[in-house]
Amino acid sequence: MSTAAVTAGIEQETPRLLFFHDNRSGPSRRADGFLAQVLQRRGNHQTFLIHRVEVGQRPELAQRFKVTATPTLLVVENKKVQARLQSPTGCKDIEQLLRPWLRSRSDVQHRPTPPASP
Repeated sequence: MSTAAVTAGIEQETPRLLFFHDNRSGPSRRADGFLAQVLQRRGNHQTFLIHRVEVGQRPELAQRFKVTATPTLLVVENKKVQARLQSPTGCKDIEQLLRPWLRSRSDVQHRPTPPASP
C-alpha cells in the first residue's frame, strides 16, 4: 500500500474542525484563543485536522457550509457536519461542542517521572 493511500485513510478517519473566522473581528480572534486553550488543556492537538477559513478569502466555502456569522466552528466527520457552534463566547461553549471527540484528562498518558538522583 502506498504512503498516499495510508495517509488518505488516516485523514478520512480523523474528524475535521473547520474554524470560519474574519481576521478583522475581535470575537473571531478571541474564539481562536478559546479553541487553543481547550485543545491544549486536554492534550487534543492531534484529535482534529484543523482548517482555519478566512471568510473574506473563501466566501464560497462559507456559503457551502451555510455559515452566516463569524466565528463559527464545524466538526466534519465521515463527510457530514456532525456539530456546529456559531459565535462561541468562551472555552466552555467550545468544550461542550467538542466533548464527543475530546480525550478526557485521564486518557492523556503522562510520562513517568524519573527517579531523583542521589
